[in-house]
Amino acid sequence: MSPAAPTLPRAAGGPVLAALIRTTPEDFLVEELPAFEASGSGEHLLLTIEKRGINTAFAASRIAQWAGIGEVAIGYAGLKDRHAVTRQRFSVHLPRRIAPDLATLQEETSPDERLRVLHSTWHAKKLPRGALLGNRFVLVLREVRGERDAIEARLRAVAEQGVPNYFGQQRFGRDGANIAGALAMFAGRRMRREQRGMLLSAARSELFNRVLAARVSAGHWNQALDGEVWMLEGSRSVFGPEPFSDTLAQRLAGFDIHPTGPLWGRGELRSGAAVAELERLALSGETAGSLCAGLEKAGLAQERRSLRLRPGDLAWRWLDAAALELAFTLPAGTYATAVLAELGEVCDAARA
Repeated sequence: MSPAAPTLPRAAGGPVLAALIRTTPEDFLVEELPAFEASGSGEHLLLTIEKRGINTAFAASRIAQWAGIGEVAIGYAGLKDRHAVTRQRFSVHLPRRIAPDLATLQEETSPDERLRVLHSTWHAKKLPRGALLGNRFVLVLREVRGERDAIEARLRAVAEQGVPNYFGQQRFGRDGANIAGALAMFAGRRMRREQRGMLLSAARSELFNRVLAARVSAGHWNQALDGEVWMLEGSRSVFGPEPFSDTLAQRLAGFDIHPTGPLWGRGELRSGAAVAELERLALSGETAGSLCAGLEKAGLAQERRSLRLRPGDLAWRWLDAAALELAFTLPAGTYATAVLAELGEVCDAARA
């Protein structure tokens, strides 16, 4: 089965719970952690929006209509799901610095959809994609089944050791359809520009998950192998391979550096020795070979991604005997589903 499926190996062992997530949007709260403070002046109105039942693209379209401008003039840092309550920033290019009444933007179109402006100010530049430090999550698991002591022990292990930094299922589409789409595109099928970007990302994510799954199964996803390439915590800067030393061991134990896996593209693998051999073996086979070749032909360059993810400020409390609230932060580009997967079988009620 493809590692895009929900059967990716867990680092901490078998499941300790079964539960439902997103039985209601309020059970999945996501708040962006901004990467910068607004300048307070400029031609871009910076809005902090709370939305329910609305995805980012739909919200951007509504804001553009409200402002009477094209959607290209709307900026946002990241994509947020519809089946959630989310707080994120949007920039609106208004060269004349004249904004329509904010109250008209907040009019509800249905009981299930809500858009509220929490804050507004001016800024000098359009909000670019990726301009966020990360996201803060407050999630409620419902109908929890499992031993409370075992669940809390697993949560303590997650807080101390982190989790495998898998790409989440949303990268792969319903039933992993994006991988089939990527293979068809690489075989010659023409795709729209926005589809092409999505499928290239899915192909890269699938290959990375295969490498990470192999290392999790072998028990060394968070350890040093010969030929390791390291990534600095809180950045995308990498270094190595270099001989393992006491200094590197201390930095690894302190979560200052992390082992990495490949984001496939043109060029030679940066890893060496045992790591390069493992990565080539994990990416052998017809499907992986086709994905690798397609990414190379598309012109993407070799990059690396951390194999390890540790949620920040992880806390939990029981709302009742079968409802567990989790709160934590994650850096940009990582997935709350990777944290939930280490606990057990968590079914997404909204997607089901």
